[in-house]
Amino acid sequence: MHSWLQIPDNSDFSIHNLPYGIFHTGDGRLRAGMAIGEHVIDLAAAAESGLFGKRRFYQKIFSQPVLNDFIALGKSQTNRIRKKVQDWLRQDHAPANADALLIPRKNIQMAMPIRVPNYTDFYSSIEHATNVGKMFRPDNPLLPNWRWLPVGYHGRASSIVVSGTPIQRPKGQILPPGGAPDTPVYGTSRQLDFELEMAFVIGKETAMGETIRPENADEYIFGMVIFNDWSARDIQRWEYVPLGPFLGKNFGSSISPWIVPLEALKPFRVKGPRQLPEPLEYLQTKGAKNYDIHLEVSIQTSQSPESVVCRSNTRYLYWSMAQQLAHHTVNGCNVQVGDLMASGTISGPTAGSYGSMLELSWGGRQEILLNDGTVRKFLEDGDIVRMYAWAGEGPNRVGFGVTEGQVLPAK
Repeated sequence: MHSWLQIPDNSDFSIHNLPYGIFHTGDGRLRAGMAIGEHVIDLAAAAESGLFGKRRFYQKIFSQPVLNDFIALGKSQTNRIRKKVQDWLRQDHAPANADALLIPRKNIQMAMPIRVPNYTDFYSSIEHATNVGKMFRPDNPLLPNWRWLPVGYHGRASSIVVSGTPIQRPKGQILPPGGAPDTPVYGTSRQLDFELEMAFVIGKETAMGETIRPENADEYIFGMVIFNDWSARDIQRWEYVPLGPFLGKNFGSSISPWIVPLEALKPFRVKGPRQLPEPLEYLQTKGAKNYDIHLEVSIQTSQSPESVVCRSNTRYLYWSMAQQLAHHTVNGCNVQVGDLMASGTISGPTAGSYGSMLELSWGGRQEILLNDGTVRKFLEDGDIVRMYAWAGEGPNRVGFGVTEGQVLPAK
């Protein structure tokens, strides 16, 4: 698919992608944009130029500070807008309004792309679940329910932030080393961790009592983002029995600023792992439901450049997004436009593909060597964590950009 606009080879933002985000140019005026190569298409300006028809309607939609109203129009409309932009980019020559609609990405600042009403975190990687189980339950790594359902919990939507937002080291109750096994102290987390995840954005609402079948999941999933579910392992370890994650998780999660539409990822569908035992009927799927999305995590310290510490892939997920959504709604739980549902840590079968420092350091018992010779077991103040995700290569590449966050000292 050729364009008059010069797009760097292997750009995350090819003409096959066209992800949506919210940006401003330093004036604080938030509006919707679409990434293409080294530029952003100002969708509010495109609407004003008449590119989409219904000039006033779309100008108002794309001048909103979040994408929720646009997403809520439904896929017939959102796909039409994407097709209009692709056609605009595929003309033989640069159109007369090109300079007015294109802004260099280096001149913009990104904001949260959506308002998140609700957030759910799943636990869908069998490699991750098994690794964590081996550390704490070596005789029984996977609990009996894990292969029967996509385990998940409801997280905190208010502390989800856009890439580039610093994360402050949290405090909470911790069991001190060498102390009594059942007597915590209040203090600063010393085992701060990242979790490599992907999340999908709900694009169509349901009413209470409605359910979503796996084969219909695509109707309800607008697109995907990279998701870093920061975790304080020492706080989590003490508090998670009997109700699960709380203060060890809710202090912050980071998302990439660009939402890649599900339609751009369809060429990269693959079959997931074989599921044994066979899932119950409401979770059964046919065909390819996973995606071949390459994942990478790096750590940059105050003394060293980026060091890649993990390379994984979403194809390893045991439970697919379609199954996650089907299970989430099987009891009649309603979903809302903008809801985020994260995969849980995505780990692969080898040590270099483990999606958290908990696994990479095997609970703090092994050192992670960085490029400059320094080591880590967990994150230290000043560390910058970057996560990358992309499918395909060359001119067909569909990428997500980067999710980045720096660890700040506790207050």
